Amino acid sequence: MTAPTTTEQANEEIAELRERINAADDELIRIWRERAELSRQVGAARMAAGGTRLVLSREQAIVDKFRRELGTDGAQLAMLVLRAGRGPL
Repeated sequence: MTAPTTTEQANEEIAELRERINAADDELIRIWRERAELSRQVGAARMAAGGTRLVLSREQAIVDKFRRELGTDGAQLAMLVLRAGRGPL
């Protein structure tokens, strides 16, 4: 059996966990921006080669992957990620 946690110990643990959350948020923001820029570059290259701005089958594959890995909310997240890279449809 573990010793009871004091309020001070709990507050320290919460502060440490929040620091980790903040670091994870910073990383998510960095990755989000990087992915959006890469997506914009792909779209520009595709259009320069005479192609379309987006490929719906590719977008559907991404939505499916996010849904499979993260559930229903994953599909919504995928739509936001896609929009960040290509803008609204």
